[in-house]
Amino acid sequence: MSEEIAPGAKRQVGFVGIGIMGEPMAANLLRAGFEVTVFNRTRPKCERLSTLGAKVAESSRQVAVASEIVITMVSDTASVEQVLLGEDGVAGGLKPGAVVIDMSTISPLATMEFGKRLETMGCAMLDAPVSGGPKGAREGTLGIMVGGSRAVFDGCLPIFQAMGKTITYTGQLGNGQKTKMVNQLVGATNLLGAVEGLRLARKAGLDVPTTLQAVMSGAANSWMLANLIPTILKEDFAPGFSIRLQHKDLRLLTDWITSLGGDFPAAQMVFSLFSQAMEKGLEGQGNQGLINIWEP
Repeated sequence: MSEEIAPGAKRQVGFVGIGIMGEPMAANLLRAGFEVTVFNRTRPKCERLSTLGAKVAESSRQVAVASEIVITMVSDTASVEQVLLGEDGVAGGLKPGAVVIDMSTISPLATMEFGKRLETMGCAMLDAPVSGGPKGAREGTLGIMVGGSRAVFDGCLPIFQAMGKTITYTGQLGNGQKTKMVNQLVGATNLLGAVEGLRLARKAGLDVPTTLQAVMSGAANSWMLANLIPTILKEDFAPGFSIRLQHKDLRLLTDWITSLGGDFPAAQMVFSLFSQAMEKGLEGQGNQGLINIWEP
């Protein structure tokens, strides 16, 4: 899962945002030998990490005071801004030379603005959104897409290796989020294809397990098909990654595409469908609940 900490690597790591992803990610840092200080607005979410050896801070600012590197893993752009720059935020406790790693999925344009603000304080920022869901977070096998200074990335590599399996340096700050937007477009489009394929198989009266086996044996196979269609067949709509968060990511995607210009019809289509799912009250279901637009 992880490699030994390189000589001279920064060991004091802060982690803000102890949710369904953040908690296992911080736990893996502790297991890898890092000294970890954590904060979450809902303090009980920090209890298990405390038993594993984490220090629990009273604010995001206190996390920064105790840390050389601060990781943020929260739900959206506004939350990152509040955690970093708001009252009692990370910026108030950073020392010159500190590094902020935002592993949330947020606006690429906002990411670059946050980086500029931190640079004026003598601090660096990396954007490092992840893919792999709660299972990947627990097992330390996340895909991590990192933007920012190459030298800063190299210095933080042992931290990423404690949490992920595939760590990709994508270039300048903001490129991590842009890469994640591409990931979300491809993933959501694959999910729509898998859901519609299942609906078609049912409509045609095919044996669904047999059809699934046949399709998965060829070029149409995908992670979404292999992992989410079986949960639909079990009528399990518990969220690994919720419709609400997918809708948020697809809104970020369409906003970014608008700033770029160009014609991206699949992005508009999947955003529209996830908007329908939100309007239908499905926001708390996992992504696989997209099928419930048609099959309540």
